[in-house]
Amino acid sequence: MTDLKIIDAGARSHLPFSPAIVAGDLMFVSGQASVDAETGAIITDSFEGEMRRSIANLKAILEAGGLSLDHVVNVKSYVADEAYLALYNRIYPEYFAQPAPSRSTIVGVLGTKLKFELDCVAYTRATRQQAG
Repeated sequence: MTDLKIIDAGARSHLPFSPAIVAGDLMFVSGQASVDAETGAIITDSFEGEMRRSIANLKAILEAGGLSLDHVVNVKSYVADEAYLALYNRIYPEYFAQPAPSRSTIVGVLGTKLKFELDCVAYTRATRQQAG
């Protein structure tokens, strides 16, 4: 038996990727953007709206695998425009409590359709708050 599990619930895409894969003690969640969780259709919104919808989709996938945002140990965020960074940094702690996950933020890479996207790695056996 393999130590791999596909998480195919929470938020879906019509694109060719799995929402998440659990490999051993880690869950790898694919990039989540401002899309309808059922259809995968892009929902254009303000930066704040897109960021909140993206994180809601990420959270739904984590929950489908029995985890929460507190299990996230690494986040990669993609921000369309440097002008959004201050707002991004104000909203982010509403979702990722202390101790915060490690994080990388890449700016200017999303083209014209999206303002925000993120992916993550979560640890299945404990939350960040349980870390020593």
